[in-house]
Amino acid sequence: MTDAHASRPAAPLLPTVAVPDKVSVDGLEERWDARWSENGVYAFDRTAERAEVYSIDTPPPSVSGSLHVGHVFSYTHTDVVARFQRMRGKHVFYPMGWDDNGLPTERRVQNYYGVRCDPSLPYDPDFTPPHAGGEGKSIKAADQVAVSRKNFVELCERLTAEDEKQFEALWRHVGLSVDWSHHYQTIGRSAQQVAQTAFLRNLGRGEAYQAAAPGLWDVTFQTAVAQAELEARDYPGHYHRVAFALTDPDGEAATTASQRTDTVHDGAVYIETTRPELLPAVVALIAHPDDERYASLIGTTVRSPLFGVEVPVVAHPAAEPDKGTGIVMCCTFGDLTDVQWWRELDLPMRSVIRRDGRLLDECPDWITSAAGRELWETQLAGKTTFSARQQVVDALRASGELAGEPVATQRKANFFERGEKPLEIVTSRQWYIRNGGRPATDARGRDLREGLLERGEELDFHPDFMKVRYENWVRGLNGDWLVSRQRFFGVPIPVWYAVGEDGEVDHSTVLTPDEASLPVDPSSDTPPGYRPEQRGVPGGFVGEVDVMDTWATSSLTPQIAGGWLRDEDLFARVYPMDLRPQGQDIIRTWLFSTVLRAHLEFDGLPWRHAAISGWILDPDRKKMSKSKGNVVTPMDLLREHGSDAVRYWAASARLGTDAAFEVGQMKIGRRLAIKVLNASKFALTMGGDAPATLDPSAVTEPVDRALLAELADVVERATAALELYDHTRALEVTETFFWTFCDDYLELVKDRAYDSEGTYPAAAVASARAALAVTIDVVLRLLAPVLPFATEEVWSWWREGSVHAASWPVSGPLREAAGDADPGVLTVTGQALAALRKVKSEAKVSQRTTFARVRLELPAEDVARVQATLGDLRSAGRVRGDLEVMGAQTAETVSVTAHELDEPTPRKG
Repeated sequence: MTDAHASRPAAPLLPTVAVPDKVSVDGLEERWDARWSENGVYAFDRTAERAEVYSIDTPPPSVSGSLHVGHVFSYTHTDVVARFQRMRGKHVFYPMGWDDNGLPTERRVQNYYGVRCDPSLPYDPDFTPPHAGGEGKSIKAADQVAVSRKNFVELCERLTAEDEKQFEALWRHVGLSVDWSHHYQTIGRSAQQVAQTAFLRNLGRGEAYQAAAPGLWDVTFQTAVAQAELEARDYPGHYHRVAFALTDPDGEAATTASQRTDTVHDGAVYIETTRPELLPAVVALIAHPDDERYASLIGTTVRSPLFGVEVPVVAHPAAEPDKGTGIVMCCTFGDLTDVQWWRELDLPMRSVIRRDGRLLDECPDWITSAAGRELWETQLAGKTTFSARQQVVDALRASGELAGEPVATQRKANFFERGEKPLEIVTSRQWYIRNGGRPATDARGRDLREGLLERGEELDFHPDFMKVRYENWVRGLNGDWLVSRQRFFGVPIPVWYAVGEDGEVDHSTVLTPDEASLPVDPSSDTPPGYRPEQRGVPGGFVGEVDVMDTWATSSLTPQIAGGWLRDEDLFARVYPMDLRPQGQDIIRTWLFSTVLRAHLEFDGLPWRHAAISGWILDPDRKKMSKSKGNVVTPMDLLREHGSDAVRYWAASARLGTDAAFEVGQMKIGRRLAIKVLNASKFALTMGGDAPATLDPSAVTEPVDRALLAELADVVERATAALELYDHTRALEVTETFFWTFCDDYLELVKDRAYDSEGTYPAAAVASARAALAVTIDVVLRLLAPVLPFATEEVWSWWREGSVHAASWPVSGPLREAAGDADPGVLTVTGQALAALRKVKSEAKVSQRTTFARVRLELPAEDVARVQATLGDLRSAGRVRGDLEVMGAQTAETVSVTAHELDEPTPRKG
């Protein structure tokens, strides 16, 4: 079987089959990985034209400890695609990256070495970390040694380099057909050059900007958090019913009869809040404009409990009349709705929470009452929000401004996806990239959001229903992409700021480097036109200390891997890429941000297809993740069951579908891999020392031709499935055929293929041997993307080169050899053989026991099919005497209706 691009002849002369005496799947991984590397089987051809290339934007795994079985699951899906496309004649560009910058790496370094970063400290070239090997939270923060930023970054680089070696070893053991000469780090120089260049071009086109604004903040990691990194989680809390005193025009408490309701009475209006510690940050009470209960209060003022700060009562349609009391306090800031109200209603800023999650040390100047200031100074100053909440509740209870007792509830709170405490909203200066979350146009004058929605329509999602997740995310964006992070190990934001003659930093005067000088680190490099000694002095400059969000670099993986800016020849051959494989949970982050950056810079998609894997679920049907602590590390599984077996389990799950972690499925995969070895050995050695032939024209017998006709169908169905990125369907049809081949066909033809007594015509023997050789050749190639080690082992027994460099099978030569053969011949004959076996099994005799006579009854339309193969059926079923075949209109399958067994041979055991 040859493809159009293949050069080998249709019926090659093959060497004598050399099968080892004992075959095993154990140890194949190390042997074949070394051979593939030595022979450059997966090396990308740098001379290939773009039309001949299939390029993959491989996910760079986070280097923060160890890979888990979920990684093996999804990366196997990608490898199946890579191997299929390579066998189809494509030059596959399959690189590997390491996502080694980001918070996970920093946390791992802190715990591993027992250090923490203090940017104020000087660099110590002789620093030796106090620990080497701590894991998790084994080294408490109080016991961590403070080091300079440069020392900290060096430790990050040291540890990630070690992790990456382990990751590569695992991927090689899994059998990923990666070209290991093409790999990158998201913190490496080329990645920094790409990320900084793209950022500066965003800045030059007005797509990147800085702003001081309220934003989500993680108090544990001490960094701003983007919308895409949020997780809404249930969080226990309490509703507190709190009284705000009404005021008359002269400022005195008053209540009219017309104002009395269940929430407005006795000179007060009652609100319900889960965050009473934010009472000193209240800037307004807000009700819906159509809520009649509060219509008379709109435009008046009230006084906050405990602190006596006068605030307005205003209307806004985002208030929910059926939630709580229907009137809410707006604080700066309790949640994102507060931010919306603050902006749209032009309310004052009264922030009371610091970046570390504690209340301000100094009493805010808007609190002027003696009681309020005393409460702050004696009980609230510097407290965590949790402690302050309890203090405020106690004070409300004592003052009589708490109605009833707090009522327990579960509320939804925003968390950083890697964080453990609810996010706060603090005001800070940050960098943003426009993403369609606010009205904006791109550099070509088109609406940015609409342009990104159009890109989603252009992209082929596999499965297609994943497209709606992208669309929903784009439509639901409510702010631009926050890309600055207050971390240490990341790609520096490549800007400086001028320092005025008064010594104040002027953030509006942004100093930028030339692209030719990138990458730069503003904390140590000097901007054009300045001298190093001018850093931090009047008339000089200061460097930006923030780094980019990890997604700001990862959103450029096609450009980084493809050689943009450093290897334009390579870039022209691989970009835009063909495939982005990834998980469903990062459509909103990685997929969207990569589409955004390509749209802004190249006015196009970064790839043509997106293959979205599902999740691995633990026995409780929960997603496996390192953060949940329910992951399974893969190396022991790979060693116990074999890589082919684990790959089989992974390939048995369709794209976009969650799959259970099933060791049982791996056992089935191992059985299949072992059967490939044993059945191939059996089939290839039936001809003794004679070389196997791959000449389909030698196939002449009905059952042999029926086998090739069915195999042609399998080739077409498997190929069509893989073209649609449905590896599971391709595996299903191939595996089903293979077991039919083993269980039925081999048994039917083995006597004819062996012909140990020379009783069969030479053409009939040649037909069986040719059909066996052709089938093994084709099945090995069909299974090679899923079972790379077992199929390569068998290929090496009788073929030159690698099965993974062989051409993908096509159906044409098979159909030509099969002629007008009916694939049903093999199916029905197999059923007839099974019926004969069943009789012997029920009689508890050996399968070698012969029939003196036997009658088969089967559907009338199948009679001719079985009669065409009576010779093989008689031999395989051990029928010595008469074999009668009868058709019956009422028969649904083949059955034995009469028989006589010869003297049985007792079954051993």
